[in-house]
Amino acid sequence: MERKSIEDLLTSVAQGQISITDACERLAVLPYQDLGFAKIDSHRALRQGYPEVIFCPGKTPKQIVEIARKLRALHPAVIATRAEPAQAASVLDLWRTDNNDVADLGDFGDCEYLEQPKSIVFGQLPPQKKNAPSVAIITAGTADIGVAEEAALLIVAAGYPVSCVYDVGVAGVQRLFDNLALLRQSHVTIVVAGMDGALASVVGGLLEKPVIAVPTSIGYGSSFGGVAALLSMLNSCAAGLTVVNIDNGFGAAMAALRILASNKSE
Repeated sequence: MERKSIEDLLTSVAQGQISITDACERLAVLPYQDLGFAKIDSHRALRQGYPEVIFCPGKTPKQIVEIARKLRALHPAVIATRAEPAQAASVLDLWRTDNNDVADLGDFGDCEYLEQPKSIVFGQLPPQKKNAPSVAIITAGTADIGVAEEAALLIVAAGYPVSCVYDVGVAGVQRLFDNLALLRQSHVTIVVAGMDGALASVVGGLLEKPVIAVPTSIGYGSSFGGVAALLSMLNSCAAGLTVVNIDNGFGAAMAALRILASNKSE
């Protein structure tokens, strides 16, 4: 349940539109719902400003659908990440079959798989917030785009504008310089890079605003599945660089959203 939902509910009680008993029933799901195989954190959006996201690996399609249904009853949009195409196809079939006989679903029944970020969106993404701060996401190479798109989706789902600049790695650093004006206008920049991870240090040395570095598992053998890029970013001489785990577009997005929320409260 989101903060606005709580505020609307309390306003309705104060105006006599909803009884105290009915309000208590709606609040009974806080702070979590126990499904046996999962405990749904229905309180997370109120605490952290962003609802729980479903991590698909290791879950059955039926489990994903059941979790999504509970979360979707509380939020306009629910995101499920790291869904492989076959798994996503099964989830979409189950979701649409389960909701087929419900007449008044509206957009509740909407469900879409986005191939590049490997994510499923249940419901409708929100409109962009007015005068909202922006996030720029850049990648060193085309092979890093999937991780970048995961981060972009989650930020857009929070209502913030995102600008994406892809394939501007240090092997052709002039491509980065051609986009510096855009990066300087953004409030947070996420840098996604594999191989040697050098792009994050370059960007971190050029911008005054927060830079979040995401190492990816892209690279040849000695990149050790992204460990080389991770260590390069952790050892960066660009002061104040924030580094998340390998391929963790989700973590980068959450870090960016926390930064934006902090700026909003000032």
